[in-house]
Amino acid sequence: MASKLQQLQAKACQASKFLSKHGTPYYKQLLEQNKQYIQEPPTVEKCNELSKQLFYTRLASIRGRYESFWKELDYVKNLSRKWKDLNVEDAGIATLFGLECFAWYCAGEIVGRGFTFTGYYV
Repeated sequence: MASKLQQLQAKACQASKFLSKHGTPYYKQLLEQNKQYIQEPPTVEKCNELSKQLFYTRLASIRGRYESFWKELDYVKNLSRKWKDLNVEDAGIATLFGLECFAWYCAGEIVGRGFTFTGYYV
């Protein structure tokens, strides 16, 4: 256990040295590349305004997402009605979607159990 701790400390020291040497130029380069997104001056009022813009923009997009949901649901209903005409591509996409849903379910269960694979802490 002590050797693992020493290895971890050595890695942390290396990372710290790397960041102290290369971190500032990278930070400046990143800010320079994305300066069109930076609001000057960075005041509390401007941050509040931007957060309200984001909130109401997301709120306004609900209608479009709602309509898209119903279009996709109608498409799935039509596929289920005529499943004999289903081609391999659509079946593969549906299978992959089901597997993705199952994977997210499993990930949520693992997170909910406190990152354990065996069971809940009692």
